[in-house]
Amino acid sequence: MVMHSKLRSWLTILGIVIGVAAVIAIMSLGTGLQQQVNSRLGGLGADILTVSPGFSRGGSIFGGRGGPGGFGGGGGATATSTPIQLTRTDVQVLRGMPEISLIETQISGSVNITYLGKTGKVSVTGVDQKVWSQITTSTIASGRLLDSADQNVVVIGGRLSASFFDKPLGINQMVNIGGNAFRVVGVLNDQSNSVYMPIQMASVTIPDKTNGVYDDVIVRVRDATQLNETMTAMTANLAMSRHVVGKTQDFTITSSAQLQATISSTLSAMSTFLIAIAAVSLIVGAVGVANTMFTSVLEKTKEIGIMKAIGARNHDILMIFLFNAALIGLIGGLIGVFLGTILSGFIPILLAGTQFSRGGSLVTSSSIIISLSVSLFVGIIAGIIPAYQASKLKPVDALRYE
Repeated sequence: MVMHSKLRSWLTILGIVIGVAAVIAIMSLGTGLQQQVNSRLGGLGADILTVSPGFSRGGSIFGGRGGPGGFGGGGGATATSTPIQLTRTDVQVLRGMPEISLIETQISGSVNITYLGKTGKVSVTGVDQKVWSQITTSTIASGRLLDSADQNVVVIGGRLSASFFDKPLGINQMVNIGGNAFRVVGVLNDQSNSVYMPIQMASVTIPDKTNGVYDDVIVRVRDATQLNETMTAMTANLAMSRHVVGKTQDFTITSSAQLQATISSTLSAMSTFLIAIAAVSLIVGAVGVANTMFTSVLEKTKEIGIMKAIGARNHDILMIFLFNAALIGLIGGLIGVFLGTILSGFIPILLAGTQFSRGGSLVTSSSIIISLSVSLFVGIIAGIIPAYQASKLKPVDALRYE
């Protein structure tokens, strides 16, 4: 029956193909992003805390102000006419706490970068170069990290080095950032377009930055097993210094574990929502399968009568039509998996420059098995009613049908 009405069958299969391809692509994007989040946050260590201006119960997910691994820890600031800031006073309060072993300050922003005549916008983070190498978990692919004597030098992300410009940007090459010339001393082993430079240079390179005002303060605690107690003590000390309490708290302290749980939960909910939308195509495909099978029953009514007249049982007729419905679902699923795998490779390119492109995509065997199983299930379910109707046709009525 599938081969008898090729055009109708392929149009029916197309509905399954679109649904499966969409599900595969979305699942691969979500898996890739989740894997990247776990990889980057998992490497932050259990002894790292980030202090950010503005109070947020959950922490910012896509805010972009980075902890040592590149993800922001703060959140929405309380609505006020005065900008909420972290200053040297806050750093001094933290330095007086014996529970903290290292403190690093950071500022960040978006700045134009020019190399060999091509200009683009990248994320620039100013770090305390005397401490950054001891607190960051980023690894070097080539060159070195920043040290205490550095000034007009930068460390760049792997993607910025390899593919952002027409030609690779490597070690000891000069690049213009925000109108100032910098020499590249290190390339990170990652897939980011980030730039790291000494915080003194960043304060004059990034627009609207003030010396002594920070976007994030990163601390390493002495005892990771006392993390919660240290967070409580930090909150109390900063609240007292900043003269805030309870609902007026204007800063956020987050750990990598909290941030990872928040982001993972949000990504999971987002992926589920997008997959549910993509699954609507499978429902449309199921309607198409049912319509095709009902039409096939009408067209094959006389043949059904002949088969029953020569001894075919109801079960045999039922299985013939169910097999055809399952075949449509399986073919649609196989083609959909193939196209979805190809599409998943293009999505990060289409979303280049956004948070969704940073994790790439990852097609897993489980997503393929689930998609094929669902497409097969959809085909069978959609074919049950028309197959049952075909099996219940009386031979005499079927032979008389015109």
